[in-house]
Amino acid sequence: MNYEQSLEYIHSLDKFGSRPGLDRVRKLFNRVPNILNQRFIHIAGTNGKGSVSTMLSSILEQAGHRVGLFISPYIVDFRERIQINNRMISKEELAEAVTYFKPILEELDAQGIVITEFEFLTVLSFWIYKQNRCDVVVCEVGMGGLLDSTNLIPYPLCSVITRIDLDHTAFLGDTIEEVAAQKAGIIKTYSTTVTAAQRREAYAVIEQKAREEHNTLYRGEDVRLTISANSKDGTRFVYRDTDMTLPLIGTHQIDNLRCALATVEVLINEHYFDITPEHIRAGLLNVRHPARFEKLHDDPVVILDGAHNPNGLSAFSEAVRAYYPDGGKTLIIGLLADKDSSSLHLLKGLFTHIIAADIDNPRALPADELAKSLYGIAPQIEIIPNPRDAFDRALSLGDDIFVCGSLYLASEIRPYILSVFPDLSTPDGKNNA
Repeated sequence: MNYEQSLEYIHSLDKFGSRPGLDRVRKLFNRVPNILNQRFIHIAGTNGKGSVSTMLSSILEQAGHRVGLFISPYIVDFRERIQINNRMISKEELAEAVTYFKPILEELDAQGIVITEFEFLTVLSFWIYKQNRCDVVVCEVGMGGLLDSTNLIPYPLCSVITRIDLDHTAFLGDTIEEVAAQKAGIIKTYSTTVTAAQRREAYAVIEQKAREEHNTLYRGEDVRLTISANSKDGTRFVYRDTDMTLPLIGTHQIDNLRCALATVEVLINEHYFDITPEHIRAGLLNVRHPARFEKLHDDPVVILDGAHNPNGLSAFSEAVRAYYPDGGKTLIIGLLADKDSSSLHLLKGLFTHIIAADIDNPRALPADELAKSLYGIAPQIEIIPNPRDAFDRALSLGDDIFVCGSLYLASEIRPYILSVFPDLSTPDGKNNA
């Protein structure tokens, strides 16, 4: 198969939907022995998983390690999900891997064992990392933790739990405690766990699980650093007597930073990794994470963010209020129907104009229904189903433009924004802003 045929085959598995459980994926793992015999950092949480993962991957690369990075979802290119040393694998490598696995999946299917897209991607990526002899794999959980297909990782170097909030409630539960129990399911016996700052009820669940599994528990909030400046250009701080900069924007990224640094300290102190302050400084300086309060243009300001749940919308609104308090602001927003829209009130008073858009996804909340939930949030609410038309309309208003909501919306609209401002695009399709 070529690359396009491989993508078509992968996406054909999406029709089986999300079905938490480990029995199916275990059978697939058993067909390719030894790929779980790698050094993993396993990361669960509701918000911040991607940011913490990319920070750790970049730091480890600077320290001389060959690093596999497994994240989801992707924003522009499918191969963003499977990276080595913070670069996407080649199209040819993905096609070769899918060609290798296709007969195995067909054999399982004949036995009545139907593998989902994410289950396949988990095994596929781990196999690619093993083939490439990666020293460490930074692995982000797909959904939850306990029943996620990544949770067959037997002995991680460290289990990391980022900020927990309500999300995917149909699968993970309706309370913070229930969600936390799913996330804490990645904690393995006689290992080490790092947690970001958590609500009291979430921390209690994580602490109890860590105790039951005989884990040492480290808290990101205990990391000693001094913030020098926090602005719309990122965060400057001092850590281990070294001046450093994190280019990711928002005060919520400081919690993610502390979580990542706590994990680095575990690697140094418990697994004897040679990671110096200079490695950390250089690694953080190189961190890029699309659609996380990402500035795509200066005049007008264009900000793209994947905020779609209560904690994410809170962080997004706080950043808008802190860094862009003045001037007219237009928001484009699109959500999935299974997301909690009750937190939209956090956006009240921030924008003069809000445009509700559709998302190209069967689970999308129709723009007209979203507009009803936005009533009273801004003086002007408009419905423009096509995200590209919505962006053109926002440009015509002359305001600064903000986009938030589902990462599916970010995936659709980001390439169009870069086409409107072509000076921002680089040959590899990334953004210089």
